Amino acid sequence: MTLSQAGVHEASSAAAPAAPSPGRGPHPEDRPHDPSEDRQEGPPGDRKEGPPGSRPQGRREGVRRTWPFVVGALALLLALAALSLSVGAGEVGAGRVLDYLLDRGGARADGRLALVVGDLRLPRTVTALLVGAALGVAGAQLQSVTRNPLAETGLLGVNAGASLGVVLGIAVLGVQTSYGYLAFAFGGAVLASTLVLLIASSRGGGSPMRLVLGGSAVGATFGGLTGVLIVNSPEAYDRYRVWVLGSLSGVEGWETLGRLAPVLGVGFLLALLTTRPLTALALGDDLARGLGHRPGATRAAVAVTVTLLTASAVALAGPISFLGLLAGFLARSVAGPRVGRLTLLAALFGAAVLTGADVLARVVARPFEAPVSVIVALVGAPALIAIVRSRRSAALAMADPAEPAPPVRHAEPPTPKPDLALRYGIWSLLLPRRTMLASLGLAAALLAAVVVSAHAGQSELGLGRTFQAVFGYGERLDVLLVQKFRLGRIVAGLAAGAALGLAGCLTQTLARNRLATPELLGVNDGATAAVLISATASGTFGAWWAGPLGALAAVLVVTLVSGGLGARGYRVLVVGLAMSALASAVIQVALARRSLNSAGSLYIWTSGSLNGRDYAVATPVLIGLAVLVPLALATARRLAVLRFDDSVASALGVDPGRVRLVCLLLAVALAGLAVGVCGPVGFVALAAPVLAGRLAGPARVPVLGSALTGALLVVLADTLGRVLIGGVEIPVGIVTTVLGGPFLLWVLLGRKGSTV
Repeated sequence: MTLSQAGVHEASSAAAPAAPSPGRGPHPEDRPHDPSEDRQEGPPGDRKEGPPGSRPQGRREGVRRTWPFVVGALALLLALAALSLSVGAGEVGAGRVLDYLLDRGGARADGRLALVVGDLRLPRTVTALLVGAALGVAGAQLQSVTRNPLAETGLLGVNAGASLGVVLGIAVLGVQTSYGYLAFAFGGAVLASTLVLLIASSRGGGSPMRLVLGGSAVGATFGGLTGVLIVNSPEAYDRYRVWVLGSLSGVEGWETLGRLAPVLGVGFLLALLTTRPLTALALGDDLARGLGHRPGATRAAVAVTVTLLTASAVALAGPISFLGLLAGFLARSVAGPRVGRLTLLAALFGAAVLTGADVLARVVARPFEAPVSVIVALVGAPALIAIVRSRRSAALAMADPAEPAPPVRHAEPPTPKPDLALRYGIWSLLLPRRTMLASLGLAAALLAAVVVSAHAGQSELGLGRTFQAVFGYGERLDVLLVQKFRLGRIVAGLAAGAALGLAGCLTQTLARNRLATPELLGVNDGATAAVLISATASGTFGAWWAGPLGALAAVLVVTLVSGGLGARGYRVLVVGLAMSALASAVIQVALARRSLNSAGSLYIWTSGSLNGRDYAVATPVLIGLAVLVPLALATARRLAVLRFDDSVASALGVDPGRVRLVCLLLAVALAGLAVGVCGPVGFVALAAPVLAGRLAGPARVPVLGSALTGALLVVLADTLGRVLIGGVEIPVGIVTTVLGGPFLLWVLLGRKGSTV
């Protein structure tokens, strides 16, 4: 599998072999034999039959293989817990802590010792253990039910729902207490998960793919609504930017943990009860029904379990991303696909990672505390990359013997309608009729959007006068107002939108997956982090060159670490996710360390904003488009051939590796330039190629149409953000994010959602 096969759905079967012939079920000989399977317990169809007594032997060997890791994880957990109790700002060492725990020499009567150990360190350590275990179990359950080792709790929108709840409590109701944050975070998380369950079960019975897509859509919409509240409330943003980093420093005493301990207990109990149904579900829905289980009810129970555990963890420690994914990977690499052992080890690994990260957070930046979520990302990302680079661990993580991959079928391009042929002597030019009409319609709509955007504002210019002023006619003051103050921002939006649309078209066609956008390789986060770093180093903001450099650096790291452009798709996905986590950690730390005014303005830009953008900023992007668009058009014909299998493309005289490299570099340069102009504007790279493809038809790659559609979407979103709330400007990236969630559901959960 190559990079062109990367995608959210493909990740769950990246290591699966060719499918069996139609009419027969999965057979052990249809996939590569893993020696570890001979030592694992499983149903008869999961491994080759051995001599009598081999199954008990495999069961015993599987237990003997797993329990040493369980004992080792417990020992490590106890050591980290002891270290957590012994480390802190107070001068209380391990000896005094042990005196307090054993009540030797009346140590508990010492008020200072009781405060440091009994009221601060002990509750914090227990909270870290429970939160880490909860996130580990939630990640393992979600990965098992979706059969996708890349799944994490953020896919159900829990983190986004909790963030929206906290911001609503701060901005609307003026909540200032930790208990208030707790209640609103939990309520928002439960609301988000409930919406995801309703969306996923509306059609198709709550399939794994619908859970993932529904969670992504709800999470994006809730994230956009959070941004709307934050940009209008500096006080809410000041508190949010500290809470969103994740920390255990707010745990003081047992009161906070005591409120959510029953919820955590119910979540752990449900995880235990769903172990057997999940094991049956791994064999496939039909076999699970034959064994007396109900796949739909099992998935709903797992979703409730994940919601309770993750919502409680977010309410206690803030949104700590990446931990469930990392714990699931570590556990799967040791225990294999067995759900019971996987869940137990994921709980232990999650608790150990979070406890260790909390200890590091207290000592790496003394006398201050580093954000624990940043520590998890910095520690977890390299570990995850190392795991996915391991052949054996990756095989255990990605194998899905019960669900063979569908047979590879060569795409059959539809027969296009007659095109328009222009001839002059020996010269001829073939113009695709539908594509040309779609491009002309998009260009007309774009001109109308420019006029409307130039008209939107505080002045009382009519549309007619605005139209004249756009082209330099009319009264002098009208021309000055429109061309000097408004057109510069509009041109910047046009350039950024066109670059994003074209980059999305290249990556989606390259990966043969509508979900494949520049975010797949960490391009947006890498470019954003580079711009913020350049602003910190130079003291000025707006260096357009920092975006492409950061995007290129991110892609180079991802491709080199994952093994090159020919690496398996799941490797590229995991390394891209790790790169995004690292870049996001850098962004959050950079914003948290700035003053409120500076951080507020930078946060607006990191949400995607055209405020203050003008011709000077747009010029480099326009120059880049003038060079890159012709190259993309020249590559489009060869890119269309990549819709077929690599062997077919090679037979047609196209070098797949060279075409992928050229297209990848073009997409990276375009996305980096766009981020340098207006920040990371979400969903434009996803929506523009889809809409352009619907207009131009499936016969050709909509390169020009995607650029026009991207420019149109950005200009319309920017206009809507300026006029939606009187006197308040909503950044264009927040508008596209709020609208992008429903669009994602419409495109991917409709009739053709299964073909994505």
